[in-house]
Order: sequence, then C-alpha cells, then structure tokens
Amino acid sequence: MFSSELWQKSAAGGAFYGYQIEQSCRWEDSPDQLQITSFGQAPTSSYKGSFSCWFKLTNVAENGIFTCGNGGSDGELDLRFNSDGTLRYNLYSGSSQVGDLRTTQVFKDTSAWMHLMVNWDTTDGTSTNRMKIYINGTQVTDFSSSTYPSQNQNAFFFGNSRKHGIGFFTWNGSGHLEGYLAEIHATDGTAYTPSQFGKTKNNVWIPKDPSGTSYGNNGFYFKFQNASALGDDSSGNNNDFTEGGLGPDHQVKDSPTFGE
Repeated sequence: MFSSELWQKSAAGGAFYGYQIEQSCRWEDSPDQLQITSFGQAPTSSYKGSFSCWFKLTNVAENGIFTCGNGGSDGELDLRFNSDGTLRYNLYSGSSQVGDLRTTQVFKDTSAWMHLMVNWDTTDGTSTNRMKIYINGTQVTDFSSSTYPSQNQNAFFFGNSRKHGIGFFTWNGSGHLEGYLAEIHATDGTAYTPSQFGKTKNNVWIPKDPSGTSYGNNGFYFKFQNASALGDDSSGNNNDFTEGGLGPDHQVKDSPTFGE
C-alpha cells in the first residue's frame, strides 16, 4: 500500500473499510494454477464480460493473470504482466491477434495491493470501447500498442469448449504468477465498470461489497475462503476450478484490507 494511502487512512480514524476481504491466495510460480476444462453449458454471451481482481506481485516477471483457450490456434483471451512490468491484454481469433493493449505504465511495486479490472464488449459501435483496462478504478488510456477487435468479434472467454486458467497465460507451462490474488470476479454477459467492485474513499480506491453482481451462466467468484479447496466458486454457479499446486498453505491472511 502506498505511504500516502496509509496516512489518509490514519487521518480518517475508525474503521476505514466497510467491506473486508478476509484472505488471499499466494502463487509461487509453476505449477500453481486454477483451471477448468468445461463449464457444461453455453455462455450467456460470447461478446461481453468482465474480470476483476486485487493483486500484489512478489516478482517482476512474466506473470499470468488469466487465459482461456485450448493451447492451439482456435481463439484465446488472456491477461498478463510482461517481464518489464508492463501489462498486456490480448485477444486472438484463430492464430490472428485481433485485440492487443500494452500499457506504457509499469508495475514493479511488490509491496502494494492494487485493483485490476478488464472488460470486453465487442458489440459496441465504438472500437475503443470493446476492450478496456482499469487500475484502481481509473481507465488506462496510454498504450505502447493498441489494437481493437472488429464489432461482434467472439471474445471466447466463458466458452464451454475452452479451458480457462487463473495464474498463468500459456498452456505450455510458462508465465505462471508470482504474487497474490484476492477477490476474483468474472462476469459472463455483463461488462461491469470498476464501481461494481470498488469505490474511492479519502482519495483511496478500496473494495466494496459486490452484492448484486450478475455472473451469467459461466461466471465465477473466488473468495479463497476454503483453504482445502481454493478453486471453490462463490458465485452460485458451482463453476469450481481444479487446483494445481495450490494447497492449504497458499491461503494467507494478507489482503487489500488486512490490518484493520
């Protein structure tokens, strides 16, 4: 957490967070991952959705946040940090890259929790609205490279026939996350903005109660509250993911609201 944020919290007095995140999941590179191979039903939408999480990196490296696809060239959406600390959000259709946002901003702070959110809505008539990245509630608009998908391009996330993974970005075993993730929401059919999951208080972006979130058919919500089953889905959809390398010792108390 930034030192200025600590001062602002202290000056506010009393309970700062109205909504508590009780734990997070620690990722220590390969083989740590969560994965599901099939949702068992068609998605609510192949064109619209969102992904939200809180993260804290422990190493500046290729850190995968999520991916979907089958490891081939049939379509994929992924989000990852590059080895130089920049963030990259990609959409492939077949072997062609049809969406690509690469930030100029770098993320090398290994002490701070931050909120990361992306959404997609390829039905939008404005190309720059079809893929968006937000950090701590603010939309990122400064990119070293930006390509936007054509209107009504399949985004592939939530597709029943595609594997979905959290904590890595390639199916050959590379790009595993080194860090912490907390409060993961993936919403099928609704492209939320950050105000669904956070708010500004005393100039600090903090989590808020996500009640009322619509997850659609294949959305999921990871609270990491069951140390013996860190892939349990709390959305009500029962879209539980299989844990790879993530045992009970990977549930930790460190979180965006820890210490209050």
